[in-house]
Amino acid sequence: MTATLTFLGHSSFQLTLPDDRVILIDPWLTDNPACPEQLKKPARCDLILLTHGHDDHVGEVSNLIDAHNPKIVGNFDLCGALEAKLGKGNFCPMGTGGTQTVDGLRVVLTQAFHGSSISSPTGPIYAGMPNGVIVDVDDLAKVYHAGDTDVFSDMILIAQLYAPGIAILPIGDHFTMGAKGAALAAELLNPRAIIPCHYATFPILASNADAFKAELTGELASLVCEPTIGEPVAWTADGIG
Repeated sequence: MTATLTFLGHSSFQLTLPDDRVILIDPWLTDNPACPEQLKKPARCDLILLTHGHDDHVGEVSNLIDAHNPKIVGNFDLCGALEAKLGKGNFCPMGTGGTQTVDGLRVVLTQAFHGSSISSPTGPIYAGMPNGVIVDVDDLAKVYHAGDTDVFSDMILIAQLYAPGIAILPIGDHFTMGAKGAALAAELLNPRAIIPCHYATFPILASNADAFKAELTGELASLVCEPTIGEPVAWTADGIG
């Protein structure tokens, strides 16, 4: 079996391991206008990785707990807030900069520049520091999902510490970095494949990746992969197959 990466729209991704285990990053499916209808209720989910608490990143967590009871990895404060709100869930909290091994899969939380809260009837509830997440699986390129963030110079340290082969970067502007910032992030990270996300979901966001690609220079311009939403691409030791 081969490993695959599937873009589910907005910032949601499905990683399928060679043994068929399924990892969902920032699952927002039911109310996600970009997610194909047939993928709104995943047939399997073994692990959820969360970057922060906003609804468009955690919106499917409750339904996935009911359907599959996956392990859920995220910032300590986010996990605590979600567990208190939902009253259920198999949470595996951790801190920024830490590494946690879950069923043989290594997960690292990095910093991100954004906010993090979960919604409640009385207003937002603090959910700790926003994060990016590194997914490290034997014999596969490391995946860095930057979460919602602006570019920051310490992305150089992420490259030095973890050498991600695949960088998933928000490019939509307004709530995250836009084309110019995301292009600089790609330069700092120096991955082997770049996947843009967090665009084209709402009118306020960039409608396509053209401006982002135009900002990339040299070899980086050839590394952009724009997966069709809902269609798996091969995830290999070298990046995207």
